[in-house]
Amino acid sequence: MLCIIDYGSGNVGAIANICERERIPYQITDDPARFEGATHFLLPGVGAFDPTIEALRDSGIVTALETEVFERGKPIMGICVGMHLLANGSDEGAREGLGWIPGRVSRIDTRALNRPPHLPHMGWNSIEGDANDPLLAGIDRARGFYFLHSYFFDAQEAGDVVARVEYGGALPCIVRRGHVIGAQFHPEKSHANGIRLIKNFVGVT
Repeated sequence: MLCIIDYGSGNVGAIANICERERIPYQITDDPARFEGATHFLLPGVGAFDPTIEALRDSGIVTALETEVFERGKPIMGICVGMHLLANGSDEGAREGLGWIPGRVSRIDTRALNRPPHLPHMGWNSIEGDANDPLLAGIDRARGFYFLHSYFFDAQEAGDVVARVEYGGALPCIVRRGHVIGAQFHPEKSHANGIRLIKNFVGVT
């Protein structure tokens, strides 16, 4: 069962709609007591880094997730700001991130952008990545995904980067360390590719 974590930040309904259509078993909850019955976790996020990480910590969800993810080995995927929370910290704020994937969230360098509008990076963009990676199975990389962001996950280790998007440079857009995964784009707005990614993630063991 996919557990969509609802801590007041993120469009959980859109992800739930995908699960409904694709018959993916899921639950939406902010109750750590219900985490034990899940097999996978999805951490959405919309907004600024500091209030988002504060809401996640204050809810007690972080402690429960650490048990499920690291002691019980259950996969988790953060999307959009949910991805940023996995880093050590962010240029967008002063709070510490979860540090589950080493790296820092950095602002896209506008000096490298040669066409308006510069920021945010918004709309469809193709990606580059290993077609043999299970997360990208069946993904149309030329079509890519729908993006809306001004910050990116600057991974400390190149081996943690699964895919990149070109926008003023090759920016990581999918990162993974073991069964901890982050995706910069919005799967719920990315049509067939977004659906495929969620189904691939649920297949991750």
